[in-house]
Order: sequence, then structure tokens, then C-alpha cells
Amino acid sequence: MGCVGRKRNHKGNHPWAKKGKTKRRIKDLDQIHDDMKPEKADKMLKQDVDYEVPGAAQHYCLHCSRYFISNSTLNKHFRSKPHKRRLKDLSIEPYTQEEADRAGGMGSYIAPKPLEVKTQGVKEDMTTDE
Repeated sequence: MGCVGRKRNHKGNHPWAKKGKTKRRIKDLDQIHDDMKPEKADKMLKQDVDYEVPGAAQHYCLHCSRYFISNSTLNKHFRSKPHKRRLKDLSIEPYTQEEADRAGGMGSYIAPKPLEVKTQGVKEDMTTDE
């Protein structure tokens, strides 16, 4: 008769992995929809200089809620697959409490309306080649 193998319970359950996930957590889609409202979007795109975040908080993608180090990396991000996926996710109306009530049997189902989401405008660099 052979040896009894050891149990492998909670093999991947490490506390430092949970800390890393919490640290890198991004905003949810409904929070980004709130940031996309014109009065708040203006404030998010024209932030004061903050040297604690990449690019001194001057190059910000509103839809992905990410800071970039330069204008060229921001433009490259706009052409990337993750940004395009995020735009597609944001094109559906955000989930609301009324929709949750209707799903729970308190009303009839109304499909979420599609929204038109476009990539934000980018300010041009001030450098000139002469």
C-alpha cells in the first residue's frame, strides 16, 4: 500500500496576491459613466499638476481612468485593443436600481439603451519642428 498524498488546500490563497489585486483595481463602468458627464469630465481632463501620478496628471484617458506619461503614449493607447473594448463596454447604458427592481419582478423588462461614446479629444504638443 502506497503513501497517502498530502492535501493541497488553499494552494493559491496568498495574502500578498489579494493586496496586489486591491491596489490595481480599476473603476467600475458606472463610476466611469459618472466621470463622463460634461461638468466632471472637464475637471478630470484639466487637472492640476500632480507629480505623484504618471505624466504629472496631464495625460489622462477618461474612459479607461488611466494616466499616461506623455501625449504620444496616450495617442497610442487610443488605438489599442483594451481602449476599444472599454469604449464598447461603455456604449451600453449603466445598470441602475430601477433596472434591478424590474429584473426582480417589480415591473416589465426594458432593454438598456445604446449610448454613443467617442474617444476624447487630445491636446496637441506645443513643440514645433523648424
